Amino acid sequence: MFQRTTAINKIRACKRRIKGVQGGTSAGKTFGILPVLIDMAAKQKGLEVSVVAESIPHLKRGALKDFKKIMLLTGRWFDKYYNRTDSKYQFPNGSYIEFFSADNDAKLRGARRDVLYMNECNNMTFHAYTELASRTKQEVYLDWNPTSKFWFHNELENDEDVDFIILTYLDNEACPQSAIDFILKAKSKANKSNFWDNWYKVYGLGQVGSLDGVVFNNWETINEVPKDALYLGSGMDFGYTNDPTTLIDCYRYNGKILLNEVIYRTGLLNNDIARLAKQDNERRFIYADAAEPKSIEEIKRHGVIIKAAAKGKDSINYGISLLQEHEMLVTKQSTNLIKELRNYTWAKDKAGDKVNKPIDAFNHAIDAVRYFAVEVLKNHTQGVDIQ
Repeated sequence: MFQRTTAINKIRACKRRIKGVQGGTSAGKTFGILPVLIDMAAKQKGLEVSVVAESIPHLKRGALKDFKKIMLLTGRWFDKYYNRTDSKYQFPNGSYIEFFSADNDAKLRGARRDVLYMNECNNMTFHAYTELASRTKQEVYLDWNPTSKFWFHNELENDEDVDFIILTYLDNEACPQSAIDFILKAKSKANKSNFWDNWYKVYGLGQVGSLDGVVFNNWETINEVPKDALYLGSGMDFGYTNDPTTLIDCYRYNGKILLNEVIYRTGLLNNDIARLAKQDNERRFIYADAAEPKSIEEIKRHGVIIKAAAKGKDSINYGISLLQEHEMLVTKQSTNLIKELRNYTWAKDKAGDKVNKPIDAFNHAIDAVRYFAVEVLKNHTQGVDIQ
């Protein structure tokens, strides 16, 4: 059953043209804004609504998935009204809600709309905002996790036509208990750890944090793996209940290392991993976490080419240094890897000073890439030119 939350009530109370919704994890930002938009589209004839995210994969795993879930929970979803090709839901009264990505320049400069929703707008440029907002006749909704200040705080926050609200998990009565437990556990760690102090500030309290000391800033996104990219190998990190198993394909393209996320899932048995590893590339060869020799052997018996990556003293920092030597491209569908790259920082001591090791978080896909790096990129220093 769909539940009307405090978050929804706070969003509905915003009356100015631009509505900035800052909030922590599980605060009900998306699940608050989308029901408001759905209600508007259902009640107003001919309303044109655009929901925009950083990329199509982000839409499919985020706002578009939540939209369908809300529509089903409220008994409003009918397959015949949804155009999968255009990612557009047409209501019987002529209103519609469309979904597209900010990396589509034609869409940014395209047709006007009545209402705009930029989901996780801090991952989009101010240019994208100006292009979209200037072509929006009525209301603009923005939401984000406040990992750091961005263009909203610099350009919009104090404008007279802007409503700015902050939501937390306490505003979301539908927040699952598991999420609440995680947030409260982070709160208990905040006094002893700079990382968890910042995490709780951002994701628990919805306040602007500071993810300074990001390990990797030598990367950018690319739409997809080009046909002429040269496959170099793959990296795998094992997980099961809480941590995901990850598989990242690695390529050389235009003198850069190109990364593409293949697996990022919990609950996988070794036979599942083998099946997924072979389904789109029978000749994939994988460098995996050496701490799991049994898993490596079982997966190998399913016909997968896999070996343990070297894992010695300072292997983490060594792998990081190898990756930092190269410019990296990351496909836009690699949403989990992108999230890790944005949040993987150097650890700090109790005085707040950086130490020479990264945090032990946001590293499942990155660890997979490291295993590849220590086996393949190390050869660059031994005379094998991967450029």
